[in-house]
Amino acid sequence: MADETLAALRSLMASHSPKLDALVVPSEDYHQSEYVSARDRRREFVSGFTGSAGLALVIANEALLWTDGRYFLQAEQELSKQWKLMRMGEDPAVDIWMADNLPTEAAIGVDPWCISVDTAQKWERAFAKKQQKLIQTTSNLVDQVWTSRPPAEINPVIVHPLEFAGRSVEDKLKDLREKLVQEKALTFAAAFFYVDKRKISSEVSSYMEKNGIEVRDYGVVSSDTALLASDQLASTNSAKETGKTGTTVSDNSVEESRNDLIWVDPGTCCFALYSKLNQDKLFLQSSPLALAKAIKNPVELEGLKNAHIRDGAAVVQYLVWLDNQMQEIYGAAGYFVDGEVNKKDQPRTAKLTEVSVSDKLEGFRASKEHFRGLSFPTISSVGPNGAIIHYCPEAETCAELDPNSMYLFDSGAQYLDGTTDITRTVHFGKPTSHEKACYTAVLKGHIGLGNARFPTGTTGHILDVLARLPLWKYGLDYRHGTGHGIGSYLNVHEGPHQISFRPAARNVALQPSMTVTDEPGYYEDGNFGIRLENVLIVKEGDTQFNFGDRGYLSFEHITWAPYQKKLMDVSLLVPEEIEWLNNYHSKCREILAPHLNASEVEWLKKATEPIRA
Repeated sequence: MADETLAALRSLMASHSPKLDALVVPSEDYHQSEYVSARDRRREFVSGFTGSAGLALVIANEALLWTDGRYFLQAEQELSKQWKLMRMGEDPAVDIWMADNLPTEAAIGVDPWCISVDTAQKWERAFAKKQQKLIQTTSNLVDQVWTSRPPAEINPVIVHPLEFAGRSVEDKLKDLREKLVQEKALTFAAAFFYVDKRKISSEVSSYMEKNGIEVRDYGVVSSDTALLASDQLASTNSAKETGKTGTTVSDNSVEESRNDLIWVDPGTCCFALYSKLNQDKLFLQSSPLALAKAIKNPVELEGLKNAHIRDGAAVVQYLVWLDNQMQEIYGAAGYFVDGEVNKKDQPRTAKLTEVSVSDKLEGFRASKEHFRGLSFPTISSVGPNGAIIHYCPEAETCAELDPNSMYLFDSGAQYLDGTTDITRTVHFGKPTSHEKACYTAVLKGHIGLGNARFPTGTTGHILDVLARLPLWKYGLDYRHGTGHGIGSYLNVHEGPHQISFRPAARNVALQPSMTVTDEPGYYEDGNFGIRLENVLIVKEGDTQFNFGDRGYLSFEHITWAPYQKKLMDVSLLVPEEIEWLNNYHSKCREILAPHLNASEVEWLKKATEPIRA
């Protein structure tokens, strides 16, 4: 199948006008999404690599796939012999590789809907030295060879109630238009929502109309962008009808003559739409909506805290169940006892797999108020699979749980009042001293970052090192960022801020009321993986002094679930770390107990007993 797909693509490349020397197949869809629908998994279809991040390049005699450190091991396992793995951060970047290895005046094709403005412009700068050209294909070549491409998903649009959103559409649009005025960008009263209208109910349609938002067919966004570029885009709503912002389209005619720039976010706007606009009338800057989403309002913050309490209760219920199952089925020593497996004489009549236990975890979450689904596919990984950082088990091929191996689960849910993301790593048998030392180093980094106090204006690029220092002491590290923002019933990975070694983490400083994860890890190929993750809220820091009157910030944990004491080498912890763990565990008992039954509370009490140095 892989051979046939590549041959078909190369045939289309040869017959394309102009003939293409290379074809780029990104992971992203038309909206630069991280997680895309089955219909948009073109890179996966072409390469067989299922990770969420990566880029495929097809040339006449070679096929290459770039991905980041989270997926090196997974890509090695999934790519066929027709493909060469290119490791981001170790091998040349894709634009550099193409510029150096493709011939002078080479034509490099890409679907312009699937790459951002930033990416396209970066490539064009790299191509300039050899007069290579980026060619925007008029249709997606992968779609032409993908005969079994899944149909479009028709998931209904819903209205998020104000009781969870915290601010009205009217207020949000007012704030947005004020920012547009500040940058001399278009500020007319119209607002458009482009969507497959099969997803729109009468309730949603009425809601949009009430808020001055016109619903248009998804397919007309391209022609509407061209109209916008020529100042001909108009709302079909009556110009005399006053929108919820208190203005009309015609009211702003004088202002529009002064504010004629179009604000384009080069990191998220697709190259196809950008190419239809007048380049002299663009304001290229990160969308003001990114920061507005990232800084949560008081209602969103309260909702996130409540969602994480319910989610923490589900995680504890899962651990109680899993602890019992591991002992009953496999004779494991259990969550609390550091001991060998008690091998049973009778054959097992049941077994636990990575998928079956993750389904059980989803069931515990589904029983909670406001649950609407998972926030991402659960990473449920035992032993060597834990070293595949974003491992996604499949029922047909997943591993059986092993009482002698580490078990890592990274999971989360969407609740109407918030989005969750938590990782814990546990062992139900007798962990080795090496496993304990590695777990403790990860835990120390997790505590060190979570307890940080830092000046206002500090970025996640500066803080990232705090989570790595305990690992660096042993010559260990991990190939992923340390923290990402969390949406409020939105994307589980939300920017624009992050805590990471990557340069992009320098772009946006952490600010009060932002959320961010704290998730260091360590992954030993072929053996195990360790990761610990909590969601934090950035808040004003309580410091004795205020040097330079800058103001200081700190973090508040809102994730509640115990850390396994059996996996800790307490001799490696300093008194301050032990004190923090005991305080955190005490809060876990207090906060989660009302949401658990009597036996679960007893288990939690034991899991959170104070650590004695």
